[in-house]
Amino acid sequence: MALAGDRFVSLDEYLKMRESSTDLLEYMDGFVYMTPSPSTKHQRVSSKLQLRFGMFLEGKDCEVFSAPYDIELKKDGVEGTRIVIPDLCIVCDKSGFTDARYVGVPTLIVEILSPSNQSHDLVTKLNLYMEYGVKEYWIVNPMLHAITVYALNEDEMYEQYDMKIDAGVLASKALKGLSIDVDDIFSK
Repeated sequence: MALAGDRFVSLDEYLKMRESSTDLLEYMDGFVYMTPSPSTKHQRVSSKLQLRFGMFLEGKDCEVFSAPYDIELKKDGVEGTRIVIPDLCIVCDKSGFTDARYVGVPTLIVEILSPSNQSHDLVTKLNLYMEYGVKEYWIVNPMLHAITVYALNEDEMYEQYDMKIDAGVLASKALKGLSIDVDDIFSK
């Protein structure tokens, strides 16, 4: 998953790599990670979630963005440079928009698992998003037809807030009133 082996890559080197590549590349503290191309099932799930999020956010101050869109995570007191490309994110603090990316912390991030990136999303990104204070992190597993929602608690730690497999209505803690019919998301 990591490119350039164990070699440290500067931010400038990473940006040059991005310019000369069509791959989706993420940057975390000197290491470059390649995001796999999404499968058909992945794209169907992403499209359905983006549509539901967009309809819910209509007339609200938040916006939904889908990959490929760079998020440069920034938070006071957290060192390092981390540029990620989540499958979906909802941004409610619009002060971080630049022409090229969003700099700050989205309210909600969704990662859709692929067989080749599960540990990256389940461990590395879960801890990264928790460290930066992403209020809610959804992990979508299209192979199991499951969605797990992690929400920050009062100690700024993720707790499993909701989980559904195959069917049921999944609720958001961070965005009151947002709910998703899981069966609908995974149906063809």
